[in-house]
Order: sequence, then structure tokens, then C-alpha cells
Amino acid sequence: MSIEHFEIAKRIKEITQEIPSQVRLIAVSKQVPTTAMRIAYEAGVRDFAENRLQEAIAKQAELSDLTDICWHFIGHLQTKKARKVITNFHWIHSIDSLKLAQRIDILAAELDRKPQLLLQVKPLEDPNKYGWQIPALLNDLDALNGLKNIQIKGLMTILPWGLSAEQNLTAFNTVKELADKIRQQNYSCLQMQELSMGMSGDYPLAIKAGSTMIRLGRTIFGERKY
Repeated sequence: MSIEHFEIAKRIKEITQEIPSQVRLIAVSKQVPTTAMRIAYEAGVRDFAENRLQEAIAKQAELSDLTDICWHFIGHLQTKKARKVITNFHWIHSIDSLKLAQRIDILAAELDRKPQLLLQVKPLEDPNKYGWQIPALLNDLDALNGLKNIQIKGLMTILPWGLSAEQNLTAFNTVKELADKIRQQNYSCLQMQELSMGMSGDYPLAIKAGSTMIRLGRTIFGERKY
């Protein structure tokens, strides 16, 4: 094992000892070679996230012997690529509009699949991010609840850059409160069990706010040098 790969295993051990057992560690492996991903797998990681479909499909083929990997799609999803994403991923974190959710519902029925989805929300105004602003999502809840071929499991967020720790925590708490509010309305198809919040720079704050999934790239694999 190279020094670099030893560091990957060491980081994963430190993170898993630090985070609560109920928080799912998702390794963001975009631009990471499969050799490094195998090291992460050997260190106990089973959840890997990609944001580019073609890169992900190639890696899935290379890692096909690791049959218990759970694949997460975290990139912006174009409707023309939705069929392949449904086929090749267990989770889709980046459902950012009612139109996209409706399209995936139709495709899921055609493919006889029941994909697990998260709704991407923006607790703060951010023109650089996709997703619902909170009033718009609340307005779309009835329509989303009518989609029967998908599993809407919770919410996902990516915060704007440059926030203070206090601003990060406030934003994460806003998303947690939104999930609680939706859950209290007892929608039959909006489960709100999962909160995908927190990346390498802010995941401790996300966990403090109630995140159940953290998406870590740099913290596990280091800076992208591959």
C-alpha cells in the first residue's frame, strides 16, 4: 500500500470513530481512481457518490466484483440522462424540481424500479445551486406525494460558499426543521427519514443539526491530484 493509500485508510478510520453510528458516510469519488476507491472499500466504506454519469458507469464496471457497494448520484441530473441514472444508482440526491421528479416517476414505472430519492433544497438564496427554495417546495408537496413509483426519502442541501460556522449551522437547522414540518403533515409518500447534509468543510455542523448522510471527498481522498 502506498503512503497515499495508507492515508486514505487512516482518514476513514478517524472519521468513522468521530461520527455517530447512525450517520452514513458517503465517499465522494469523482475524479478518484478505482484503486483509491478499493482502499476506501477495504477500510469499510460501502457508499460511493458520483456526479458524472459516464465516469460513474466506467467505475462501476471496474468495481463490479464489489457487489455490496451502494451508489449515490449527487450531480445535477438532466432529464435525458435520468433513465441511465435510475438503472445504475441506488440513490439520487439531486432531485431539484417537480418536473424532474415526475419524469423519474414515469421512467421508474417503465423500468420496474423504485429509486430512492432526496429533494434538493436551498435554505438560502444561491443562484449557483439547483433546487427548491422552501416556499416553492411546500407548494409542490401535494404533487410530489402523488408520485407512486419513487421513494422520496428526505432532503439534500449544498450550502453557498463563504458562510460562517454560525450561518452554516443555522442553514442546516432550517433544512432539518423543514423535514420535520413535512413529516408532521403525514404524507403517505414523503418519508423524510434522511437528511443528506454536510461535506468536507462543514460536516460536523451538519451532524449537529441532524444530518443522516454526509458526503466527503477531500476529507477522505485528499485534494484531487489524479
